[in-house]
Amino acid sequence: MPHRLRALPVLVVVLLLSACSQTKTLRGLFQQATPHETYARRLGQAGLAETALGRDWLRAADQALRDSLTVKLPYQESGFFPTDRAVALGLRYGVRTGETIHVSLTLAPGTAPPKVFLDAFELSPDRVTAPRHLLAADTADLSFRYVVEADRQHLLRVQPELLRGGRYTLSIRREPSLSFPVQGKSDKAIGSFWGAGRDGGVRRHEGVDIFAPRGTPALAAAAGIVTRVNETNLGGRVVWLADAAHGQHLYYAHLDKQQVQPGQRVRIGDTLGLVGNTGNAKTTPPHLHFGVYRNGALDPLPFVRAADVLPTPPRKLPAELGQYVRARETRLVLRRTPATKAATAATTERPTPLLVLGTAAGWLRVQLPGGRSGFVLATAVRPAAPLRREKLAAEAELQSFPLPGAPAVAELPAQTAVAVLGEFGGYRLVRQANGRTGWVLVKPA
Repeated sequence: MPHRLRALPVLVVVLLLSACSQTKTLRGLFQQATPHETYARRLGQAGLAETALGRDWLRAADQALRDSLTVKLPYQESGFFPTDRAVALGLRYGVRTGETIHVSLTLAPGTAPPKVFLDAFELSPDRVTAPRHLLAADTADLSFRYVVEADRQHLLRVQPELLRGGRYTLSIRREPSLSFPVQGKSDKAIGSFWGAGRDGGVRRHEGVDIFAPRGTPALAAAAGIVTRVNETNLGGRVVWLADAAHGQHLYYAHLDKQQVQPGQRVRIGDTLGLVGNTGNAKTTPPHLHFGVYRNGALDPLPFVRAADVLPTPPRKLPAELGQYVRARETRLVLRRTPATKAATAATTERPTPLLVLGTAAGWLRVQLPGGRSGFVLATAVRPAAPLRREKLAAEAELQSFPLPGAPAVAELPAQTAVAVLGEFGGYRLVRQANGRTGWVLVKPA
């Protein structure tokens, strides 16, 4: 049976892909490909892209972009990559201009950890334009940071190589892209935020006010060049700092004293002036008005807000990972995000088995037999105990999932004893005495 790649040993796939890695194409010479793209190209060069496993891997990569789930930052998940099927995780999250996004994936210790590909994308507001690739990483460095350029929805795709699995912990959190501009203070000292009304609502606040005792040093939040040191009716004594690394200007206002000169180069943490209440702030307590400008004013809060605090990772990963579960009630709703009132991703009936691929704060990320994914409360499901035990009436092919053309993981002789764990679309999920689990097609009578 061509292109089925029946139970192809891991070593064979690894050797084929390693051999192809020595081949350089014109695209590889003149345009740098991401690790994910390079691996996909090697699948084709090795003749694996047209096999059931290869097609499944490419399909999973595409589905992660089209059918992603939504999470709120910070987000942390304990997850599982199965070895008998291709999976890819797609997580969508909102970001704001000036934030630094820190992505980290830690693989559980194992004898043969998989190669994992991380790719961050920016999604277009029109939902039509293809996602713009931002950054890529693989097992060589599973932690990276990037600064957000615009308020958008971003998407992280996580996908392991073929036939290699294991457990992992994934975290996505926000960090500031600038150092805090007032010595000894944090974002908790901000008393007036972006957009607040000014002059009876005639104008809006284009910055944040950071309150501190008079004379507290106002610090360079980035390395750069001082472009202007002057005094205005509105801002009082002000300093402008050009932050060339980020293509923006930083504005310091209401200073009691200015301690730099135009053209002076400064490093992060250098003192630019002292906090005061000059200009139109004479009737208010001393504070620094801090602004960020890049083709207009931007909200400074995401630039300086304290980094998200993640919960301590569990010492022991949950037992449900990699296991099948079923709904406790007759009908189960899968959510697009881990929240009880979130949009529906899919629905399922009690007999349908769900594969647990991730856990996060009382929620399970599960996959339906047809490939759709969603979040369910951990308390809404229970282990998929055998519905019955039987012997196969005829020889059957054990597949990794219940769809035509799915990769075959084994051939089961007639009279093989199995436990039936669930049913879906003319297939049965069965488990052999040796613990191997897969789907068999129910032969018509």
